Amino acid sequence: MKLASYNIRKAVGTDRRRDPHRVIEVINSLDADVVVLQEADRRLGPRPTALPHGMLADHTDFVAADLGQSKVSLGWHGNAVLVRKGHRVTRVDRYHLPSLEPRGAVAVEIDNTLTVVGAHLGLRRKNRHEQIRALRGYLAKRTLPSVILGDFNEWSRRRGMEEFAREFELHAPGASYPTFRPTGHLDRIAYSPELTFLHAGVHDTQLARVASDHLPIWVEFDLTQRVDGAVVATG
Repeated sequence: MKLASYNIRKAVGTDRRRDPHRVIEVINSLDADVVVLQEADRRLGPRPTALPHGMLADHTDFVAADLGQSKVSLGWHGNAVLVRKGHRVTRVDRYHLPSLEPRGAVAVEIDNTLTVVGAHLGLRRKNRHEQIRALRGYLAKRTLPSVILGDFNEWSRRRGMEEFAREFELHAPGASYPTFRPTGHLDRIAYSPELTFLHAGVHDTQLARVASDHLPIWVEFDLTQRVDGAVVATG
């Protein structure tokens, strides 16, 4: 299964134009089964989506998980999850994260096989530690393996993500921010160690460099599991 994460910056590109069409084109080019979005909704008022629902229906093969903060939102605190048609969403949850500013995370179970979590962590490291501990607590109550994807907002490659160490493997696919000269590994992946990690990378294209100030990241897992000596495909 291929998963992707993309901070779309409310569909405002590096040219300061709001253009959801090119964001959708980038999403389609990812060829992913599930795409986790950050900053999918605007911040003010009822938080209307930056990617109109009709545009997603007409121009993609994805369905948005039912996470909307309001009737006009796509996600929860800007976190949205797009699931390719053919996969089933079997559970959704919204989590509050501790912070000085409003923050949240979302969890979507796919095909009763995998929990995909979307998160946009805070700007202060102290808050990020608290938020990761909160996520670990939420996910400890679930039985499926989990993958957390999103904008973790941590510039350091060596520090800041220690709270993941006990229950998750952490991977930074590459520099994804800012798009005009990527140097920050802000967009990352944390996953349950029982999952078989295959590949991961940064989706660096000319269009992606202008559509947002973050480049999308992606990861592939082999969801084949061995049960009683038999190989059972679960993805």
